[in-house]
Amino acid sequence: MSHVAATWAARSAAAIFLGLAIAGVAGLAYADRAAEIEREAREAMARLYATTPAAKTLGGEAKGILVFPQVGKAGFIFAGEFGVGVLHKNRRPAGYYNIAEVSAGYQAGVEKFSYALFFMTDAALAYLDKSGGFQLGAGPTLTVVDSGFQKNLTTTTTRSDVYAFAFGAEGLMGGMGLKGSKITRYQPK
Repeated sequence: MSHVAATWAARSAAAIFLGLAIAGVAGLAYADRAAEIEREAREAMARLYATTPAAKTLGGEAKGILVFPQVGKAGFIFAGEFGVGVLHKNRRPAGYYNIAEVSAGYQAGVEKFSYALFFMTDAALAYLDKSGGFQLGAGPTLTVVDSGFQKNLTTTTTRSDVYAFAFGAEGLMGGMGLKGSKITRYQPK
């Protein structure tokens, strides 16, 4: 890579990360109260259950459901995402978490979406806090549920520790990259 290209890439990455940091702080300020996070999570789950019967099926069997009502992602070559959410056990809030990812690859755009993780086993749920930061794709088995998989999903066919649903996407984020979303616990004000 030439010096000019390397400088351009470094400046682009710095600008993107500065923008994401500002957006992340603004998002935290907006959704930093527990009651606000819980309200948004309930609304997101109502939308998911209304449009996705498989999610409702899993919800009845899950040991816990971690809901990120609004995750923002932006980038050009280098991208990042951030969101805050709440873990529900027995339909009650049991902890608050943030999700963050930095990726590199062929990608560009800005997108906002909701994300729900259904923890089907006690061991997977325990790993969420024991690991000091749950990294998607490492640890318990994770299945990302798409529309094709949903058609064949029943409580008797569930075999993964965690099922993930991304839904309600707004905006456009095209391309592919290296995934590495990390979930860590935090305490809202």
